[in-house]
Amino acid sequence: MHLLVLTEKAGGSAALLPGLEFLDHTVQELPLAPDSLQAVSRCDLVLVDATADLRRAAGASRAASLHERAKPVLIVIAEGALAAMKMSWGFDDWLLPQCSPAELETRLRLARDRATAEAPQRAANVGDLVVDEDSYQVRLRGQPLDLTFKEFELIKALANSPNRVFTRELLLQEVWGYDYFGGSRTVDVHVRRLRAKLGPEYEQMIVTVRGVGYKLVPPGQRVHRGPEDATEEERVTVS
Repeated sequence: MHLLVLTEKAGGSAALLPGLEFLDHTVQELPLAPDSLQAVSRCDLVLVDATADLRRAAGASRAASLHERAKPVLIVIAEGALAAMKMSWGFDDWLLPQCSPAELETRLRLARDRATAEAPQRAANVGDLVVDEDSYQVRLRGQPLDLTFKEFELIKALANSPNRVFTRELLLQEVWGYDYFGGSRTVDVHVRRLRAKLGPEYEQMIVTVRGVGYKLVPPGQRVHRGPEDATEEERVTVS
């Protein structure tokens, strides 16, 4: 794990948590201040030194808990100051400086695992199709598809609500925005391209609902084709 330690302690993280010396983690040290988080590019855990200045530690902890790339937050606090701790500081767990390497490793991993489990899911899974919003990548049976930005946004909208019928007008609003003045046939063009990239085996996942719009159906769910469904390729041209 990559650990960010916010401390002003002489000797830095090694003096704050001697047990870190025996663990295989990378450590970045920054001053005990909310502004330090502006320099954060990536970290798995933030350790805040509350062994001396509780006021500054509380401010740094609150800032870290609200930072997109700096969660979870663990407070390192002296045993005699435990009574002064408040949940409003925004920390996820606390540590004593003298904790053993085994306890330290366990607490770090548990905090990281809890944060991962509680993180909102930003990937839609529809059968063999995975739409990952964080990486802006769509994978089909584990293989990435080469999609344009609009194609990605279109399949993301469909995949986030499988079996829901989207009108062309609604898809225009969600993908192209309210200020788009092009015709709804733009949606048909992009659907045709998406089907081509999904390939013969999966193109029927995108179902045309005649006179309405489109829906994404997981493979194997459509046993009988209703009269309102069609999968023929729209014959449209791009102006």
